[in-house]
Amino acid sequence: MHIRKGRSEDIAALVAFNQAMAEETEGLLLDPEILTRGVTTMINEPQRGFYLVAEQQGQIVASLMVTFEWSDWRAANYYWIQSVYVTPACRRQGIYRQLYQMVKQIAAADGGAASFRLYVEHDNQRAQQTYNALGMAQSHYLMFEEIVKPGL
Repeated sequence: MHIRKGRSEDIAALVAFNQAMAEETEGLLLDPEILTRGVTTMINEPQRGFYLVAEQQGQIVASLMVTFEWSDWRAANYYWIQSVYVTPACRRQGIYRQLYQMVKQIAAADGGAASFRLYVEHDNQRAQQTYNALGMAQSHYLMFEEIVKPGL
């Protein structure tokens, strides 16, 4: 297993993984043009965050994205883990654990993190068990959201 930061040559795989994850977890079909623009922006603008990919025998089998949120209270970034995807054949093999450990190593090398955070669907018990096993706990915060309609 080789874990590394995502690069421009990974964009097609990252787009495909995001499409698969959105459909699998939320039944959403994402617009490929917008998604490609979003993935490309993250790759080209590292101040926003980064992707990690896991490779086995030269094939990308998993990925995640980290975005940064500045905390004025802690004078450090929250590392938000998003867009987690492991191909079905490679699940339950500890790949996410390795990706998460790399996120923590990168944060330490960059001066530390306020915390590591992620969203998980209420019904995704398997993912919640994985996150708990890695030392994460459910936050006391609730999330509120207003979806912005195109053109506003």
